[in-house]
Amino acid sequence: MRILVTNDDGIFHPGLETMVNVLQHFGEVYVVCPDKERSAISHSITLRNPIKAIPTNLFTSGVSSWMINGTPADCVKLAIEVLMKEPPDIVFSGINIGPNLGRDMYYSGTIAGAMEASLNQIPSVAVSLASFDSNYVNYQQVKALFYQIVEVILANKTPNGMMLNINMPYTSKELCRGVKVVPLDMGVERYRYVGLNDPHGQVYYWLKDQYQQLEVLKKGKDFSALREGYVTISPVGMKATNRRKIEQLNRWFQTFNRTKEELFHV
Repeated sequence: MRILVTNDDGIFHPGLETMVNVLQHFGEVYVVCPDKERSAISHSITLRNPIKAIPTNLFTSGVSSWMINGTPADCVKLAIEVLMKEPPDIVFSGINIGPNLGRDMYYSGTIAGAMEASLNQIPSVAVSLASFDSNYVNYQQVKALFYQIVEVILANKTPNGMMLNINMPYTSKELCRGVKVVPLDMGVERYRYVGLNDPHGQVYYWLKDQYQQLEVLKKGKDFSALREGYVTISPVGMKATNRRKIEQLNRWFQTFNRTKEELFHV
């Protein structure tokens, strides 16, 4: 099995090393990651600057790895199209420091790396940890829990184009309450702008993460399940068009189109 690994925290992040160490037990691992942190960069790709892919030897033998001056989406796209001789069987993105829940899906570089695989009809897994400071994370503990999750996922077949968004509580595998497969809670507004005054009286705005202050959460969704000590998994598919709405929207423009047909004698 060919496993491609990326992240948005940069190739030197300990969460990435933890992921690679675990995935080596399950297949042939390739690493293509940004050369520095690219958090909250969403699904952007680099259009107006050249991309450089620099081979590295940061990992154990048998792991081919590159760092690039681009985004997580760049990493996966470049790996699939150029760097790997054959496309990966599955893509893992992470382990991100800080959870990615609900609306975070649209902002996160971690999620975007996995979703780029989905665009290529390759199954993918985005993995995040509910802790906010790598300096105080026991990654040996994280590795033990992550190993058990990966073992189950790779023993089964994730559909092509499907992304699994996984969030792990920062706890031991013994104290973890289990796994809950849950929908994303899109109703939670985690990030909000707050206004601050500088010494000259000018107002500027800072984006504040209110994760720690969230109190009332909907049961049965990702935010609440993670808070209760469960590993959460949310399957996300790439559905570009809402087919049910096509017919309805066509009806909106019937009169407009009829006029055009008469004009152009269609």
